[in-house]
Amino acid sequence: MPWYEKEDLEKAREMTAIEYLKRYEPQRLKPCRGLRHEYELTDHDSFKINEITSQWHWKSRDIGGISALNFLVHVNGMSFLDAVGFLLEQNPSYIPPNIQEREMAKKPFALPERAKDVNRIWNYLKHRGISRETFVYCVNQGILYESLPYHNVVFVGRDEKGQARYAFLRGIYDRGKPFKMEQSGSDKAYSFCVPPSGKCCRVAVYEAAIETLAHMTLEGNRTDKYRLSVGGIYAPKDGRRKKEEKPPLALEHFLENHPEVTQIEICTNNDGPGRYACETMKRTYRDRYEILINLPEREGADYADLSKEAWEKKEKNRMER
Repeated sequence: MPWYEKEDLEKAREMTAIEYLKRYEPQRLKPCRGLRHEYELTDHDSFKINEITSQWHWKSRDIGGISALNFLVHVNGMSFLDAVGFLLEQNPSYIPPNIQEREMAKKPFALPERAKDVNRIWNYLKHRGISRETFVYCVNQGILYESLPYHNVVFVGRDEKGQARYAFLRGIYDRGKPFKMEQSGSDKAYSFCVPPSGKCCRVAVYEAAIETLAHMTLEGNRTDKYRLSVGGIYAPKDGRRKKEEKPPLALEHFLENHPEVTQIEICTNNDGPGRYACETMKRTYRDRYEILINLPEREGADYADLSKEAWEKKEKNRMER
């Protein structure tokens, strides 16, 4: 049995499904009528794939993905090891378009198409432990909705005038590696932020958008502070402090535009990178703001983990009655 190193697996995951299909099986691709940049397979009409993002969804099997590796395993039925071996043997390997071509092809920011309701994303978020009250609050704020055609959760970031400037898409199918993507043209300075229902002087900072909803749920659906997702954090692999440490762009921009804020509540994950980011933000802002550290109590957890576990426990108790 072949053995592959971590670097081999990362290399095998580089090619996307649409790149594989266009290169090796173009005869299977058929444009979808009425949908730009969408294709289906001639042998599976419930299979759809986007030629820009490579996101694919096989409706009849309720599975999806992006990479060629997932496509070969879940659609073509190839074993995982054989699929990795095949992708590593390609010569020459796939060469992505150069940067200039990508910049020329880059489109201005636009929100994904909106579904007529939010039923599918509510069912997904409910099973992630998000409360109905928190969900409805964000939907009514215009910062959360369901997209078409793949029914992703869309977290919207808006500027000071209320205009959408950022969107993060999260797939509702968690089999395998879940789909996560920032919408093309998004400005990270305007990351997802749940506003308070009234005046406040505190902003709580999270690594990911779903963690803002999770912690809001765990805190009894409180709307007494801003809840800002910074869209990811930076931490060196060796854990050593760098000479130049830049705070998250989203947080810097938020503070510049909210002079009324005097408190920063740090709610990053309770793992190595999360604690590193916490200390970095603490050092950066402690002379100008009151800093409150509020990491998840359990080692290695984030608030999305805790809200899901709380919901599962509640459901188990309900079923045992």
